[in-house]
Amino acid sequence: MQKSSRLAIYALIELASNPDRQISAAEIGTKYRVSSHHLAKVLLTLGREGWVQSIRGVGGGYSFTGNAKRITLFDIISLFENTSTACKLDRPENATDEEWVLFDVSKEINEISMSTYSSISIATLLKQVERRQVSVKKVVETVKN
Repeated sequence: MQKSSRLAIYALIELASNPDRQISAAEIGTKYRVSSHHLAKVLLTLGREGWVQSIRGVGGGYSFTGNAKRITLFDIISLFENTSTACKLDRPENATDEEWVLFDVSKEINEISMSTYSSISIATLLKQVERRQVSVKKVVETVKN
């Protein structure tokens, strides 16, 4: 997965976790240790999709305007990457049986990945983040006691 795709996913999770709050690109960038300049480009793309809104001025930032239950990882990734499941063989007319077998396996893996990405929404990721936070909190409490 490319950096822009990961940044978009992080930003959407951050914004969707508190949709009433406006968060600056700098704040999100600091949390995920990335350039706010690069993140601003990603947020611009997300804004064009109608998933985030930019609010200018003092106290401005970005807010989530999408539907967390409907936006999937595949939707996000496809904004920044070629998500075609088509695989290519260099010179298929000369390909060996071994090259064709590897081609077929690679194509199947790619199709499974895209199918999995299509089944995971931002809402699902938010639930997983919550579960992880609860688990970490329990571990910390256990260690303290």
